[in-house]
Amino acid sequence: MNLFAEFRSLVLAELAAMAEAGLIPAGLDMANVAMEPPRDAGHGDMATNAAMVLAKPAGQPPRALAERLAARLAKDPRIAAVEVAGPGFLNLRLAASVWQGVVRTALLAGRDYGRSNLGAGRKVNVEFVSANPTGPMHVGHVRGAVVGDALAALLAFAGWDVTREYYINDGGAQVNVLARSAYERYREAHGLEPEIREGLYPGDYLIPVGEALKARYGTSLLNQPEAVWLADVRDFATDMMMEMIRADLAALNVRMDVYSSEKALYGTGKIEAALEALRAKGLIYEGILEPPKGKTPEDWEPREQTLFRSTAYGDDVDRPVKKSDGSWTYFAPDIAYHYDKVCRGFDELIDIFGADHGGYVKRMKAAVAALSDERVPLDIKLIQLVKLWKNGAPFKMSKRAGTFVTLRDVVDQAGAEVTRFMMLTRKNDVALDFDFDKVLEQSKDNPVFYVQYASARIHSILRKAAEIGIAVDDVALAAADLTLLTHQAEIDMARKIAEWPRLVEIAAKGNEPHRVAFYLYELASDFHGLWNRGSDDTSLRFIQEGNPAVSSSKIALVRATGVVISAGLAILGVTPAVEMR
Repeated sequence: MNLFAEFRSLVLAELAAMAEAGLIPAGLDMANVAMEPPRDAGHGDMATNAAMVLAKPAGQPPRALAERLAARLAKDPRIAAVEVAGPGFLNLRLAASVWQGVVRTALLAGRDYGRSNLGAGRKVNVEFVSANPTGPMHVGHVRGAVVGDALAALLAFAGWDVTREYYINDGGAQVNVLARSAYERYREAHGLEPEIREGLYPGDYLIPVGEALKARYGTSLLNQPEAVWLADVRDFATDMMMEMIRADLAALNVRMDVYSSEKALYGTGKIEAALEALRAKGLIYEGILEPPKGKTPEDWEPREQTLFRSTAYGDDVDRPVKKSDGSWTYFAPDIAYHYDKVCRGFDELIDIFGADHGGYVKRMKAAVAALSDERVPLDIKLIQLVKLWKNGAPFKMSKRAGTFVTLRDVVDQAGAEVTRFMMLTRKNDVALDFDFDKVLEQSKDNPVFYVQYASARIHSILRKAAEIGIAVDDVALAAADLTLLTHQAEIDMARKIAEWPRLVEIAAKGNEPHRVAFYLYELASDFHGLWNRGSDDTSLRFIQEGNPAVSSSKIALVRATGVVISAGLAILGVTPAVEMR
């Protein structure tokens, strides 16, 4: 299905035949032989570096090797021309029948066109969002949720066995602050003045929690010391916050497979077991760290701590796992949590973190490498900030949240699907401007509109074709005479469709779902360009009156474009538009 992989296989087969004939040494490493689009589209349809990467080990000049390989490739009927370029690159021009065949392949595969077995069923855990259960999710969580969910969908499409996971940070000091904040709202529910002192959460979202506490406990917690109510209020408030978070995620069309609790690691021996596994490898020791950069001897107190030897796995310094007072550091339960993932049999781990966790990357990768004997790779994606704009000014804070713009604020203003697409219009490690006016604007500058407009146009064409008696189901269109697609603009459209399977694999290998959004915009742009050219060149119009055979071939190209748009939007979690409103 991946045309580039197919022609790379052809190159490898010809090289194997050359080795068998004694023209090149046997056993050459072919791993770096690539087949990809040339940098300049004018140079051809595909380019391979085979002669360049094999010349030295083969002991031959690269151009000479390229010319021998070119002569063999030119015999394949699918290849119209082969040209040796520069020091030894090979540029291939493919026959029109290849591109016409891509249209048929896409129609017969439907939404599975581009689906890959690259992942080979490997189990991958994608942990994302993992917001503290202390309030509604903010706009930063929106982007992390979308990136994580789209990445999970992309990996599943590319052949991985994917688990979406949310780690509930309910074991740290922040949930005690939540409990104290909720208790003040509980007092408020009884008609008392809440004392929202500095350090507590001020948002109005805790008012319903206070009312629910009143309904559950009546007056029994009033005027009681903190030790009496803290644990119960903490658990109650945390559960209500998680209900809110689940509802927020559902509003964004995100659903997790697993929710894991940090609190469940404490008092169960899981933290101790993870650290014991590291100790058995000689990676846990008692020691004193050097002063942090910028500290002077006067304000630095050296203390013996229990340390993880993370420098053995590429970290800058070793990391504390236990404080001098015997309590765990934040890092210790994170080690245990990732150890649990390793023990659950995942082949790969992916964490989606906020940009403020950049300093955590090396230590977490070191821990997973140590715990899995470097068998399980961990990729950490950092999500940069989202800046919200409306009416030319920064979007104001949410009263309900007290301090930030919530996920619901964004979804209510822009809609879930528009929000999802727009959050993927920049790479995750680049800051993103989200302008509510522009994301709802109907113009080429609005990527989601431009892609959805292409989808709507495609459905409009299909409806018009059906009205005049042209069969528009995929099986019928796949049986059309596609050799009638001869105009270069139509061939170029088919070439763009052919890029989709390769794009899926590139995006999945790099864990980069934004590539799908970029590609869809390019595909939509090409389609709109083809539509517009029909205004001047009547031979490019999709419905040719009095010529049903030509019309069917053109409608097949249109529908194949729609197949790819639908598949790509499904990965992004967006429903393709049938008509524009």
